[in-house]
Amino acid sequence: MSLGQRVSSDHQLTRLLQIGIVLEEVVESRAAHPLESLPADEREAIDAEVRTLLEDAAAESAEHRGRLETLVDDLDAETVPYEEINALVDARYGPPEDTDGVLYDQLCNEETAYKFYDDLIEAIEASETDFSVDRERVLETLYAIRAEEKEGVQEVTDVMERRA
Repeated sequence: MSLGQRVSSDHQLTRLLQIGIVLEEVVESRAAHPLESLPADEREAIDAEVRTLLEDAAAESAEHRGRLETLVDDLDAETVPYEEINALVDARYGPPEDTDGVLYDQLCNEETAYKFYDDLIEAIEASETDFSVDRERVLETLYAIRAEEKEGVQEVTDVMERRA
């Protein structure tokens, strides 16, 4: 996903932050989905390392969503509730069939989020617009989230390499 332009207004910044919130909601839902939706015997087949990775990813996405929602609130806008996105994710995706599918899915989610934040930061930095929220606060929030997504990509990659 490439933004391909500068962020030139509060409205555009708000929309992009809302996209980030939805992205985090999807990542959170996809990380939690295998743990919540699988039958008990299949849930038990997910080993502790993968379970911890998914639980941590869901918690991190929820925390990222909260930070983004704070910025959107400061811009006097609303977000889509997590429950609505979770229902859409449940309707669209079934649980991966095996641990490799769970890990591959999580890697794709982490990489997508990292790339989105990287592009968003670039678009904000390229802009000379004065926003109604502090630009540095927005960028600091996005830098921190991007760094955590990068760590998430590395964690999933490490788990996949150990299992290979």
